[in-house]
Amino acid sequence: MPIFEFECLDCEKQVEILVRNQELPVCPVCQGKKLEKLMSVAAVSGKEAGLPMAGGCPPMSHGPCGPGCCRIP
Repeated sequence: MPIFEFECLDCEKQVEILVRNQELPVCPVCQGKKLEKLMSVAAVSGKEAGLPMAGGCPPMSHGPCGPGCCRIP
């Protein structure tokens, strides 16, 4: 049962929702049903959870470098 990130188009809040099977998610803030799924960075647990220092990041002028990048806020 994955947890997804959504933005509610009614109240404009960003929320995480546990989605079971084929159920339609509902905003826990306003009960709105107009939700937009957001892109999120995957979480890793265990020994492999530590990310190495990103010495190979491209310069800031190249824009964002992708998920897990050292420059993503």
